[in-house]
Amino acid sequence: MASLYTHSDSNKRKTWAYLAGFFVFIIIVGYIFSVAMEDSSILYIAVIFSIVANFFAYYNSDKMVLMMSQAHEIDHDSNRELYHLVENLCITAGLPTPKIYIIDDTAPNAFATGRDPKHAVIAVTSGLLQKLDKAELEGVIAHELSHIGNRDILLSTVVTVLVGLVVLLADWFRHWSFFGGRRSNSENNQLQLIITIVAIVLSILAPVFAYMLQFAISRKREFAADADGALLTRYPEGLARALEKISADREPLEVANRATAHLYIASPFKETNRIGWLTRMLATHPPVEERIKKLRGLI
Repeated sequence: MASLYTHSDSNKRKTWAYLAGFFVFIIIVGYIFSVAMEDSSILYIAVIFSIVANFFAYYNSDKMVLMMSQAHEIDHDSNRELYHLVENLCITAGLPTPKIYIIDDTAPNAFATGRDPKHAVIAVTSGLLQKLDKAELEGVIAHELSHIGNRDILLSTVVTVLVGLVVLLADWFRHWSFFGGRRSNSENNQLQLIITIVAIVLSILAPVFAYMLQFAISRKREFAADADGALLTRYPEGLARALEKISADREPLEVANRATAHLYIASPFKETNRIGWLTRMLATHPPVEERIKKLRGLI
């Protein structure tokens, strides 16, 4: 158990290092594009746009995700057992009770969203309630409460917006290049040509790197939430069994999409278990087998 909780602190430090690297990466991409286009305003526009987009996402991300997921809110009288389970875990964790939503889908899964613990939301599928026992359900809810307590939900939203910005910049530059761009008036045309070629290559590779960094952060947060969730319930076996059931269930989550997949406790897409290095790098979640082994203290 001690080694598992040590992993939690380590993952938090690494995640913030990833996020810092992400900001630096965006500045570099914006700078190279602005030099290639001979327009320094590109970098300023990118920074301003990212601030506005993050501000919008900060206040509206939960509403957008819930709408895409077709979730509906429940209250104490709608499902007393679930409400009391969440409420009791929140008391133990020292968190305010979040709003609780249910997604009418028989595939077992769950996610948390919202900008902070006071404005948080937990959503579970009807399949999760039907297929898990109480200890397993407690493990899943504790995992999601850990995301809330660690501010993972805000971090995830910010990173998603930053990835979108990189993709937008790359698409913008490729269109500019395709239609000829602007003739260079630089005295050093050879250097300008080299910068332009580098920018074109970067416009192709930057979105891939951005997505890989986003997924790396997502995978780290899942390990940390597993550890903190196990600490909260004092029963890691419950979460381990829940992950086994969720991963073994072959029914895909109909309302899930690529934009929201990283939010769920396990990948909502039921793909074949490929273990190539590229597949691992582009996965939104760490392999379930590794998560279960860590929970059970096998490594």
